[in-house]
Amino acid sequence: MRMYQVVTMYGDFEPWWFLEGWKDDITSVKEFENYYDALKYYKKLWEKLHADYPSFDSKSSIMSAFWTEDEQRWCEECDEDLQQYHSIVLLTDWQEIPSEWRRPGYNRRNDEGKHSACSLAK
Repeated sequence: MRMYQVVTMYGDFEPWWFLEGWKDDITSVKEFENYYDALKYYKKLWEKLHADYPSFDSKSSIMSAFWTEDEQRWCEECDEDLQQYHSIVLLTDWQEIPSEWRRPGYNRRNDEGKHSACSLAK
């Protein structure tokens, strides 16, 4: 039986990078047996984060990052400030959802500015 996870995260990178150690940034997980129940919960979180943070980038793969420019942390290793992201992701069995389930309406953003990411991690 397939399970669906709606994962919230807080950290240096947008969720779609799935860099090594990405699960260390998880702040909560809610599991569902039904995809549409998971999607409904994701949408509820999306609306709340959209109301709380001025900038966002959402992907049709049902992954979104929200931020405010003043939420950054200093990275000693790369000697620069790194943007911190509040992210939500809808996964199936801890993997990206299949492409046929993607939601084109979520593929949008409202901030085209430069976002600092650790140059050592890429």
